[in-house]
Amino acid sequence: MPNTKSAERRMRNSQRKNLQNSAVKSRLRRSEKQFRATVAAGKKDEAAKLLAGVHSAFDKAVKVGAITRPTANRKKSRLALSLK
Repeated sequence: MPNTKSAERRMRNSQRKNLQNSAVKSRLRRSEKQFRATVAAGKKDEAAKLLAGVHSAFDKAVKVGAITRPTANRKKSRLALSLK
C-alpha cells in the first residue's frame, strides 16, 4: 500500500496506463495473428491489405507508448518478409 498521497496517485495512474497498454498490445497480437493466418492460407492479396493495417496499428502503439519503436520496426519487418 502507498504511504503518501502522491504514491496513491501514481498507483492509480499506473493501473490505468497498464490497462490501456494491455488493451493495445492485445489488439496488436490479434491483428498480427490474423495476418499470419491469412498468409498461411495462401491469400496473398488479402494479406497485403491486412499488412497496411497491421503496420498502422504498430505505429499507433508506438505513438501512445505501449511498445518501443525498435520493437515495432522489427515486427513490421518480419511480417513484411513473411508476405514475400
